[in-house]
Amino acid sequence: MASKNPTRARAVLVAAVLIAAPVAASAHHGWAWTEEQESRLRGTIVAMSLGNPHAHLVVENEEGVWEVDRAPPAATQRSGFVEGVAAVGDQAAFTGHRSRDPNERVFKAETVTVNGTTYDVYPRREKSLEPSA
Repeated sequence: MASKNPTRARAVLVAAVLIAAPVAASAHHGWAWTEEQESRLRGTIVAMSLGNPHAHLVVENEEGVWEVDRAPPAATQRSGFVEGVAAVGDQAAFTGHRSRDPNERVFKAETVTVNGTTYDVYPRREKSLEPSA
């Protein structure tokens, strides 16, 4: 039944969004949402953010557009992946883990290789794949 009070309806909508946002955000923190097996991803960087809570890239390839999650800013900076080492339009190769949901084009990257240099944001994490140029 629709509410006849628009202020109340708006308040309910805002509350629902505030409750849902942390749940959605926590869904992609950690590794539980990813496949166990490592895989590779290649594509052209179409957008990039190095801010909180994680560095994030958007990459396009023949499969479509991928959301690529990286580490938090401190780990990303320690790896050397800082402002200026990559730009929109650059080709990038990643190793990491795809989403367990086959309908999502979401990838958690352990390494990224761009412009001939590989950046490993999880150097202590065991890996089964070598980065590729």
